[in-house]
Amino acid sequence: MRGSAVCVRNRADFAEPGGSERAFAPESPNATMSRPSSAGALIGDRFPLASEATGVSGLAERYAAALFDLADERHALDAAAGDLRELRTMLQRSRDLMRLLRSPVLSREEQGKAIAALAERAGLANLTRDFLGVVARNRRLFAVPEMIEAYLRRLAERRGEVTARVTVAQPLDEARQAALTEQLRRAVGARVAVDIQVDPSLLGGMIVRVGSRMVDASLSSRLQRLRLAMKATG
Repeated sequence: MRGSAVCVRNRADFAEPGGSERAFAPESPNATMSRPSSAGALIGDRFPLASEATGVSGLAERYAAALFDLADERHALDAAAGDLRELRTMLQRSRDLMRLLRSPVLSREEQGKAIAALAERAGLANLTRDFLGVVARNRRLFAVPEMIEAYLRRLAERRGEVTARVTVAQPLDEARQAALTEQLRRAVGARVAVDIQVDPSLLGGMIVRVGSRMVDASLSSRLQRLRLAMKATG
């Protein structure tokens, strides 16, 4: 930590083979440190050790902040965001992948190898791969979905944008995305970052969430309301 004589590394560095943490002494104020050369080391050095039991949300915020700061330094905020959005889509489409992240049975080495192979196949940038590697070593993969959302919120706040999450039944082309973004900008009265997700179960229409507000204009929702209305009149 800056301004402190105590050098704190990531928790995995101080873990015994069985997974429990061993006591460690602060390094001498006179000790010299060479700057880590790899993105993984840089990310790992930025994870705070304290208060990790405050819940998944707080944990995710801290990891997202570490990635955000490093991506900002490397002028890679958008690249990291793109990787995280792609990873989120993969998680939403694969229950097996979600089970991998949350499995208490797999070792950190097994999880690390699996997530590394997945990141390579997906063509994720080195920064994102190294980040996921550190998260795997620290046994925090279960919080990756929350880390993704925390990072994207941070990016939107940096740019003074409001994030609108739009779920549609089918992918939108560029023209429709642009038209939707403009309509939402006018409705919200601010810059809008549109996060589009595809859910074929909607059948048609879309669901729009802006903060705590939600507009459900999906065909499946309309059919459900129609069924309820028919039951009420029957």
